[in-house]
Amino acid sequence: MIDKRLSMQEAIAEHVRDGLSVAIEGFTAFICFAAGHEIIRQRRRDLTLIRMTPDLIYDQMIAAGVARKLVFSYLGNPGVGSLHAVSRAIEKGVPAPLEIEEYSHYGMVGRYTAGAARLPFFPLRSYIGSDMPGANERIRFVESPYGDGKIAVVPPLNPDVAIIHAQRADSQGNTQLWGLLGVQKEVAFAASKVIVVVEEIVDEAVIRADPNRTLIPGLIVSAVVCEPFGAYPSYVQGYYDRDNEFYLKWDAISRDQERVQAWLDEWVYAVKDRAEYLRKLGAEVLERLKPGPASASPVDYGVYR
Repeated sequence: MIDKRLSMQEAIAEHVRDGLSVAIEGFTAFICFAAGHEIIRQRRRDLTLIRMTPDLIYDQMIAAGVARKLVFSYLGNPGVGSLHAVSRAIEKGVPAPLEIEEYSHYGMVGRYTAGAARLPFFPLRSYIGSDMPGANERIRFVESPYGDGKIAVVPPLNPDVAIIHAQRADSQGNTQLWGLLGVQKEVAFAASKVIVVVEEIVDEAVIRADPNRTLIPGLIVSAVVCEPFGAYPSYVQGYYDRDNEFYLKWDAISRDQERVQAWLDEWVYAVKDRAEYLRKLGAEVLERLKPGPASASPVDYGVYR
């Protein structure tokens, strides 16, 4: 049994190198801001960032100059508006030029699914009649071998590194998630290396007692990081809620590059790690986001002899 536990600093230093492609996934929930901040803090450069719905964390990372390319579907500050730092990079090359490659959500799901299954492409009908193929030459059309006309295809997506946030894992990386799962499992199986970041490390017996919640097996995990509130200001089901106030504040901050740089200086570069970030944030904020209990009914897997 291999103990794969590392600190966030160690995991990023070992697995995220300049020039790699990195997917920090999580659809609304499970977005690992702690990992993004550590990548900024370690001043990585020329990354290809990959994500469905690039969130505030990619706005912050691109504002810090870590990326040269963005592969994505739907770009925005969810429920608020634009990602202004990403817009500046695309439109003005500030702080650095940013190449983009855009898909629909289903196109990205198809790419991850093909990547996870090691397929040559993923077929989908939803690009028929869309303008998106005209903006992305990697969306192509082939003749269906079953005689029902042309169908769009997208290539597999295999990130060099996937960073997946979840509720809990054991020290070997067997990882359990529940709630809004997004494509966490598909990205993990598609990537060359997987860093799992969890709210808590639990004993192997806890994982074995509820096997259907184990979506990511330890055999594909490179490192396990325990980082409570690592997904703040997004949310983790059962652990903390989304901090909508921060998403609104970021809209004002991100409209000006100097304000963004000042925020990065104060909240990323000047803090040593996530624990110091949380102390600076304050216990009252974390308490405000604490959900009430809503336990699921237990199930009996049975003992078979």
